[in-house]
Amino acid sequence: MTTMTEASVREFKMPDVGEGLTEAEILKWYVQPGDTVTDGQVVCEVETAKAAVELPIPYDGVVRELRFPEGTTVDVGTPIIAVAVAGAGGAAPQAPAEQPAAAPAAAKDEPKPEGRQPVLVGYGVATSSTRRRPRKGPEVTVPAPAQAVQAELNGHGGAVAGKSRPLAKPPVRKLAKDLGVDLAAITPSGPDGVITREDVHAAATPRTAEPAAPVTAAPAAPAAPAPVASYDTARETRIPVKGVRKATAQAMVGSAFTAPHVTEFVTVDVTRTMKLVEELKQDKEMQGLRVNPLLLIAKALLVAIKRNPDINASWDEANQEIVRKHYVNLGIAAATPRGLIVPNIKDAQDKTLPQLAQALGELVSTAREGKTSPAAMQGGTVTITNVGVFGVDTGTPILNPGESAILAVGAIKLQPWVHKGKVKPRQVTTLALSFDHRLVDGELGSKVLADVAAILEQPKRLITWA
Repeated sequence: MTTMTEASVREFKMPDVGEGLTEAEILKWYVQPGDTVTDGQVVCEVETAKAAVELPIPYDGVVRELRFPEGTTVDVGTPIIAVAVAGAGGAAPQAPAEQPAAAPAAAKDEPKPEGRQPVLVGYGVATSSTRRRPRKGPEVTVPAPAQAVQAELNGHGGAVAGKSRPLAKPPVRKLAKDLGVDLAAITPSGPDGVITREDVHAAATPRTAEPAAPVTAAPAAPAAPAPVASYDTARETRIPVKGVRKATAQAMVGSAFTAPHVTEFVTVDVTRTMKLVEELKQDKEMQGLRVNPLLLIAKALLVAIKRNPDINASWDEANQEIVRKHYVNLGIAAATPRGLIVPNIKDAQDKTLPQLAQALGELVSTAREGKTSPAAMQGGTVTITNVGVFGVDTGTPILNPGESAILAVGAIKLQPWVHKGKVKPRQVTTLALSFDHRLVDGELGSKVLADVAAILEQPKRLITWA
């Protein structure tokens, strides 16, 4: 009987899924100790600050140990599962009876196909020109689309060919971008090589006229836990903020205190739009598609952007430039059990009404299932948030970071309205448009909002203005 050696037990570590984040929460294990796993099999689902991602194991074997229970937040690079595999001097666990005894040794000598890469849901597959080298833990190659996303997130600290990507949490990356600091040039002082806010401030000091003295006071922060002592467990509940909710909170604070927000409102009679929605539901071209007021509101916003293209832009702080986008990645704010997410429809400006309806339907269904990929939430330009589904009349929405505008749609209700000189019950709603005043002045913002309202009041303008 062959004894399993330590060399035959491999540890799969929490990978960096290409977002430049430093931790992830284990949502669900799909395997248990004793289960057989195969190369490429999904073993668990984790949640980063961006989305839920399924992780595949990169080798065959038998699960020996799950290192963390569900609900645990684990740092990138930490072993999360141990798998017994065919190692040096060891035998392949639970080898099929029909497999020849010499098969494990032969397999050890054969190089693995170079094209195989661990696939993370939402990232796709990327081939590599280099051969895989022996390693203690899993080696995850960031696919090309994720590299592009990471380069944008890193600001001046993006990954450079031949250099490892600097580790830093989103608020620290934003601070570095605001101060014009290159993360790749910083020597990290945090645990496991993570760059801290103090590191960024220290790197920015030579560029600052006055010394950043307040930074030295940061170590005093650990004294904060004192209020927990008075926590009444019988009458209060504390909920850890992590994952998507934590990322959303950080993003909203960053957006609110970076972009100067302006919000304008308009109340509009949408009776004709509501009639058109009902007619479209009976149209053969729209059968099986999601047809609702949001569809026509989205189309109205796209037409308004086409008539006022300057609103579809972003602010480049580092270069002090306005970047006008010649495409519209239309974000739709979606409430999910894990928190608010904003996936977007890529190149929405090119879609016909049926195509837009199909894209909206797929976006909403995927979000409700918690399967929205990180790529689907990157690169948005403008967003719609439908607060009307909660019976709310309107609101003052905060911009999705990096975007120029967000349109809030209130509840559509029967209200008394002056129509053709008489007071009649009409379908009425209130729209609110928040925009970044660095990019959009009052005139431009007003034109866009007025155009959306005009289209919803007279939806035939979707034809005459398109």
